[in-house]
Amino acid sequence: MESVDPTVFRLAIFVLAIFVGYYVVWSVTPALHTPLMAVTNAISSVIIVGALLAAAAHGAEGAALSGSVMISKGAGALAAALAAVNIFGGFLVTQRMLAMYKKKQK
Repeated sequence: MESVDPTVFRLAIFVLAIFVGYYVVWSVTPALHTPLMAVTNAISSVIIVGALLAAAAHGAEGAALSGSVMISKGAGALAAALAAVNIFGGFLVTQRMLAMYKKKQK
């Protein structure tokens, strides 16, 4: 019996996650948008923790930084930056949505 290449398996899961995520997000009613943004911000904060751990990666004790460690550091720094932008944007959108429900001052 032949097994599936792990890269192809992971790529298939990634593509399925894209489709499921697209249909889940676009089927959310406007009333649930703000709570969904709050959950997304919470998930992004967990991603930042993992990204910072990846950015702080180091190789074996006393060994020079290898190429894979440098890739891990770069990917971790990029992930931390993108998650920070996502959190900041999520807070801005949430504030704007909540401002729509406030009574206007005359």
